[in-house]
Amino acid sequence: MNPSAIRQAVIDALSSVAPEGDYDRLRPDRGLREQLDIDSYDFLTVMVRLHESLGVDVPEADYGKLATLDEAVVYLAARLGA
Repeated sequence: MNPSAIRQAVIDALSSVAPEGDYDRLRPDRGLREQLDIDSYDFLTVMVRLHESLGVDVPEADYGKLATLDEAVVYLAARLGA
């Protein structure tokens, strides 16, 4: 899976919990939770959605490695072997 497809999977997962988010203005280098005003439960739901769509297990200890959109894409690409 290429980085663009991974990025879209992350945005899709985020939009399932924060549909009102302005994803066209999302800064890839800034914290997702702050930009979209999502709490820890919503972030956990995003992790579940990513598991469902990509088949990637993200251990709770690694959640901090997916804080920004750029970090999430890099992390997931590595887990997918992309």
